[in-house]
Amino acid sequence: MSSAFVRPARFSAEEWEARVKLAAAYRIFAHLGWEELIYNHISLRVPGPEHHFLINPFGLHYSEVTASNLVKVDLEGNAVGHSDWPINPAGFTFHGAIHATVPDAHCVMHVHTTPTLAVCCQEDGLSFTNFYAAQLWGQVAYHDFEGITVHRDEGARILASAGNKPVLLLRNHGPVVLGRSLAQAFNLMWLVQRACEVQVASQGMGPLRPIAVSALEKCVRDSLNFNPQYGAGEDSFAAMQRLVDRSNPGYAA
Repeated sequence: MSSAFVRPARFSAEEWEARVKLAAAYRIFAHLGWEELIYNHISLRVPGPEHHFLINPFGLHYSEVTASNLVKVDLEGNAVGHSDWPINPAGFTFHGAIHATVPDAHCVMHVHTTPTLAVCCQEDGLSFTNFYAAQLWGQVAYHDFEGITVHRDEGARILASAGNKPVLLLRNHGPVVLGRSLAQAFNLMWLVQRACEVQVASQGMGPLRPIAVSALEKCVRDSLNFNPQYGAGEDSFAAMQRLVDRSNPGYAA
């Protein structure tokens, strides 16, 4: 259904494809209940030699984001081309720093869902004691809370905290995931969300049963979310995109 919309002439075919896919991601997040009023962000690099990325217009709910109203910005946070909407400075603080310095971070996602934020508030953070968390073994870093992320100097510290890990839990705040593609980032966020949901649900029932390190390492090796041979999450993202194609294809406008 998304193909029924005509690409505006001001966008290249490659940029338009990225815009449509990112707008679909915002609608998927809204469908899953991962939105936070008009806050939080999913950013995606624009294909091409310029260091530009796309981010949501500040003031719109995720269900209102479309391919054409996404804002293209440079690494200084300046809008590239016309935009009817500003961006949220809190989004640029670490999204910009990550896109500027991590070559493989083509997509960056940040949420404040109740289970993920609850785990970020716990002293020990994520517990590798369930099926979903097991696939994140060795993939998680932490950054101590410094307040609302509107100060650009914190971006460098967030980046340092992340190291080479694709999942960063901002303590007392919420998770950030880095993906080589939008689909991979989405599937990482899905794992984080499900791991935290199960942790929050199970920890009040008694001691959590530990998983052997050898089994955790095996789970990471076997996870389809990290294996390009199995699409690195492309198939599951495509399924969710088909879902929003049926329910609200207007995101591709």
